[in-house]
Amino acid sequence: MRRRRTDWAAACLAACLTLPVPGVAQASALHDTLEHVLELAVTPEAIWHSRQWLNAMEPRLARFVPDPAERQHLLRNIHQEAQLAGLAPGIVLAVIQVESAFKSDAVSSAGAQGLMQVMPFWVAELGRPADDLFDPRLNLRYGCTILAHYLAVEGGDLTRALARYNGSRGQTWYPERVLQAWTRQWWVGQ
Repeated sequence: MRRRRTDWAAACLAACLTLPVPGVAQASALHDTLEHVLELAVTPEAIWHSRQWLNAMEPRLARFVPDPAERQHLLRNIHQEAQLAGLAPGIVLAVIQVESAFKSDAVSSAGAQGLMQVMPFWVAELGRPADDLFDPRLNLRYGCTILAHYLAVEGGDLTRALARYNGSRGQTWYPERVLQAWTRQWWVGQ
C-alpha cells in the first residue's frame, strides 16, 4: 500500500512540477500557459483578497526577510504556490518558519533542503535530476504539493498531514509547532 501511495504522490508532484514557472518555460509551454491564464476569470474580489493578504503578511515577514523586495517576491510566490496546491498560504508560511526560518539554503540533519525542507528522494522519485531544491520557487512547488497530497491522504486532517510531512507520523510535536506559528504569526481572521 505504501508503494502505491508513493506512486500516486509522485504522479501528482510530477503533474504540478510541469506547471510553468516564470523564466523557465519554453516557448510552447509559455503559449499554453498564456492561453490558460487568459481563460481564467480572476474576479476583482479575488484580486482584492490577495492584495489584502500580501499587505498583512509583509510586515510580519520583515523579521525573517529584511529586504523588502525579496520579501514581496517570496510572499507572492508562497501565495501562488499555496493557491495552486489548494492550501492556506498562512499554513505554508508557518511550515516554512518551523522548517527553515525562511532560509532557502537550509539543510536539515536528515538532508532535507530549502525553504520547506524537501527531502531529495522526491527529485529521484520523479526522475528529475536537474531540479534544484534550493531554488525557492521550485522548493515551494514541491513542498506545497507534498503537503497537499498528505492532506488528501489524511482526509483533510491537518495535524496528521503535517506529521506525515515532517516524517513524525503518529506524533503531535511537529504539527503543534506549525499550528502555534500559524496562530501566533500568520493567522488572518475573517
